Amino acid sequence: MPSYKKSTPDYLLILTTLTLLTVGLIMVYSASAIWADYKFDDSFFFAKRQLLFAGVGVLAMLFIMNIDYWTWRTWSKVLVIVCFVLLGLVLIPGVGMVRNGSQSWIGVGAFSVQPSEFMKLAMIIFLAKFLTERQRFITTIKKGLAPSLGLVFLAFGLIMLQPDLGTGTVMVATSVVMIFIAGAQIKHFLFLGLLAVAGFVGLVLSAPYRINRITSFLDPWSDPLGTGFQIIQSLYAIGPGGLFGLGLGQSRQKFFYLPEPQTDFIFAIIAEELGFIGGTFVLLLFALLLWRGIRIALGAPDLYGSFLAVGIIAMVAIQVFINIGVVTGMMPVTGITLPFLSYGGSSLTLMLMAIGVLLNISRYAKV
Repeated sequence: MPSYKKSTPDYLLILTTLTLLTVGLIMVYSASAIWADYKFDDSFFFAKRQLLFAGVGVLAMLFIMNIDYWTWRTWSKVLVIVCFVLLGLVLIPGVGMVRNGSQSWIGVGAFSVQPSEFMKLAMIIFLAKFLTERQRFITTIKKGLAPSLGLVFLAFGLIMLQPDLGTGTVMVATSVVMIFIAGAQIKHFLFLGLLAVAGFVGLVLSAPYRINRITSFLDPWSDPLGTGFQIIQSLYAIGPGGLFGLGLGQSRQKFFYLPEPQTDFIFAIIAEELGFIGGTFVLLLFALLLWRGIRIALGAPDLYGSFLAVGIIAMVAIQVFINIGVVTGMMPVTGITLPFLSYGGSSLTLMLMAIGVLLNISRYAKV
C-alpha cells in the first residue's frame, strides 16, 4: 500500500453533498405527502424512510471517508463477484421482488436492496484497478478493451434480465468514460459505438413498452393518457413554476397527476414549487459537486485514485444529465433517479458511499 501524506477532506464537497441531501429531504416530503397520506395514512411515510436512508448513508460516507481508498483496490474482485452473485439471486423467483415490471430488488426485513445500484460502484472500483494495471494495453482490443468491456457487458446482461435499462445504461456509460480517459483509441470507440447503437435498437424493438417510450418521447400528446402521460404531467409541473415557483408545498401536479413524484420526477416538483431560481440552484449545486470531483481526480496522487474519482464523478454526472433530460422531455423515460434528491434507499446510500470514497481521495489529492 502506498504511503502518502494525509490531510483534511474536501469540506466544500461535504457541504455541497449535505446541502443537496437537505434539499432532497425537504422535497421528498413536499412531493410525497399527499400520496403518502392517501396510501399509508401518514403524510411523513416517505419522508421518514428517506431520512433513515440519509442517516445510514451519511454515516457510511463518514466511515468510508476514513478508509484509505487503496483498500478498495485490494477488495475490488471480491466486491464485483459479490455483486454478480446478488444480480443472479435477484432473478430467482421468490428471492427477487418485482416493482413496476422489474425484478430488481431483494427484500431485507421491512426494506429492500437493489443489487444493480451497488454493481455500479463495484464496477467503478474494479475498472479503476484494471485500468491502472493494464493502461499500457488499453489501446489494444485483445488485452485492454475487450476484457474490460466484456465484464461490463456481462453485468449489463444480468441487469437487463430484470429488466432495468436505466441502471444498466448508467453503468455502461460510466465504464466507457473511464476507459476513454484511460487512453482507449477513438477509432475503437466509433466501431463499438455502432455496435452499441445496433444493440440498443435491438433492445428497444424486443420490448413493446420500450417502443412506446420512444414514440411517447417523440410525440407525448399522441397518447396523453397512456405512454405520454408522465412526460406531459412533468411539463405541466415545470411550466407554471415560472421564475420563482408556486411556493414550497404548493405543487398542483403532486395531487395524483404526476405518478409518484418523489422518485424519478422530483425535479419537476422542484421546478413547479421553487421555479427557475430553485431549479437553477439545484443544478449549480451539482455543477459545484462535479467541479470538486474533477479537481480531486486531477490532483489524486496516483493513477488508481484518478480513475476511481473519474468513475464516481462520471456516474453522478450521467445520472443527473439523463434524469433532467427525461423530466424536461428531452430524453425518453428511463427510470433513473436524481442523485441525493429522489426517494430511494439503495440509490441514496450508494451515492453517499461513493462520495465517501471520493472524500478519502481528496485527503491525499492536491486540490
